[in-house]
Amino acid sequence: MEEQKNKNKQSLKKILSNNWFIIKLSFQTAPFFMIYMIFEAVKQRCLVFLEHTYGIKFVLEAAEYQKPFIVVVRFLLIVFAAWAISFIFSGIYQNRVSQKGLPKIQKRLKELMYERVKALDLECYDDPTYYNEFVLSLSEAEKSITRTHQIIEAFFGGVTTLITSGIFFLTTDSPSVLFVLGSFGLTFFFAQILNKVNYKNRIEKNPEERKRTYIHRVFYLNEYAKEIRLNPDMSERLYEEFDTTNDNLYLIEKSYAKKRTGLQFLVNYVTNDFISDVIYITYLVYRAAIMHAISYSSVVVLWNSSGSLKNSLRNISRIFPQISENSLYIEKIRNFLNYETKIISTKNLPMPNVPKTLEFKNVSFGYNKEDGNILHNVNLIIHPNQKIALVGYNGAGKTTLIKLIMRLYDPSEGEIRYNGINIKDYNVKEYRNMIGTIFQDFKIFAASVSDNVILDYMEDALKSKREKEIRHALTFSGFDYKLNSLPQGLSTELTTEFEEDGVDLSGGESQKLATARAFYKDARMVILDEPSSALDPIAEYQLNETMLQAAANKTVIFISHRLSTTRNADRILMLEHGQIIEEGTHEELLELKNKYAAMWKAQAGKYVDIE
Repeated sequence: MEEQKNKNKQSLKKILSNNWFIIKLSFQTAPFFMIYMIFEAVKQRCLVFLEHTYGIKFVLEAAEYQKPFIVVVRFLLIVFAAWAISFIFSGIYQNRVSQKGLPKIQKRLKELMYERVKALDLECYDDPTYYNEFVLSLSEAEKSITRTHQIIEAFFGGVTTLITSGIFFLTTDSPSVLFVLGSFGLTFFFAQILNKVNYKNRIEKNPEERKRTYIHRVFYLNEYAKEIRLNPDMSERLYEEFDTTNDNLYLIEKSYAKKRTGLQFLVNYVTNDFISDVIYITYLVYRAAIMHAISYSSVVVLWNSSGSLKNSLRNISRIFPQISENSLYIEKIRNFLNYETKIISTKNLPMPNVPKTLEFKNVSFGYNKEDGNILHNVNLIIHPNQKIALVGYNGAGKTTLIKLIMRLYDPSEGEIRYNGINIKDYNVKEYRNMIGTIFQDFKIFAASVSDNVILDYMEDALKSKREKEIRHALTFSGFDYKLNSLPQGLSTELTTEFEEDGVDLSGGESQKLATARAFYKDARMVILDEPSSALDPIAEYQLNETMLQAAANKTVIFISHRLSTTRNADRILMLEHGQIIEEGTHEELLELKNKYAAMWKAQAGKYVDIE
């Protein structure tokens, strides 16, 4: 908690800098909208002063000094015309300017954040603290823009009222200003404390709200539907977790309730209603009835105007606490946007044009220091166009090893070389682009079949030119049979996320489609993490044979728990506890009669050789 307090402390420079970040972004993206927004805030407050302060004074004085009625009518017509014109301007602002400008600003900030997400190191997702901050920054992006714009409107509206009503008060009864300033100072002080308490409350609730949102997703997402229906006891477990989460949220709210209630009482009653209403009205009556320093008309006008001035000063008094609170959220957004990617190129060297040797040299790696290393002193050489199989029990380090090859992470110790050069020296994008990868937990996107194969933005005209290559990749992966049955062929939308007539693929069909991505990319190195786990044995055999034929001039590294798929590999690497314990061809490892042979013996009865 003490650490959190320190994080919440901000200098005035930081507070202004963070809010200026959103203001600057808004003016750069939609300047006309921002200027119009300020104009609206000033215009509205000027008209309110004209009608409710100067207007009342004008009418009362006309009655008191028996001015001609036509003078009052003429003034009221002017006020009516001013409001009529104002409504026209406000309609343009609300229905056109705002509808165009605000989404542009929101879109711009999201684009900046999405670009940063693409460059975010995977290790950030392994850090729960950073991930919580990351999720919070994304969820607060639009809200931070809205809060900043509301602060701008409150500031310019408040300043306008302060100037117009302030001048009126000073010229009518200058001591009245002291009551306003007293209320302002106390409200400012207690409101700042209240906003800090509200922020701490929000931060403390954030992990519990994320958990509750997760449970909510489980009950409505399609991917969980079958499991929920087939495992009703899991629903009970989720209900229990949901109840616990809500109880925790209640306890958090309860822990802040007394402090927040007390502060709200001080802000809303003691510093505003009591001082402004009770004490001030007593003062005005005294000034008029006892001292005869002001007229009764002035009492009415000052009393009526004090509400407007009080609200204005109340809004102004809240601005600094609001920008302080807003700054805390914007700080998270800026920290996220300013994140410096660790997986970078040290020399930005271009990639060789032909496949080269990949070498692990004394490589060790762990996702975090607390859990220790997953891989230990791995030494490995993979020659161009070799077919390498990685086998081993769960947790042996197979997927971690290929993540290092793809440079999603960098080794904790040692180095990985390609063509004798540390892979850190190559251009990161070019290096990763030479690798075609299919993970076991691949995703099918809510897009067309062709888009799911290409996985890149492409104009429709160019996509049509690439149709032959797309179909070729789908044929190699065995998806052609399913493709022929789809209503719109390559243009068929997958999933029902956005399209009611979208097609949901089976597990095996999805895997074939995902595998087509590697064929389409025509990469020099193909990495496959359990590429056939959802396929039946015949389809698995056909896919592996096709894969080997298509990748004859490529380096292939694949992970498989089914040892029948490893038999045609040039080399098989058996991993255990993050180390390579056996290496050789299928026949060589069987002759060793060690752990690979034992694993093969356990599985051999499940497979039949296909000639």
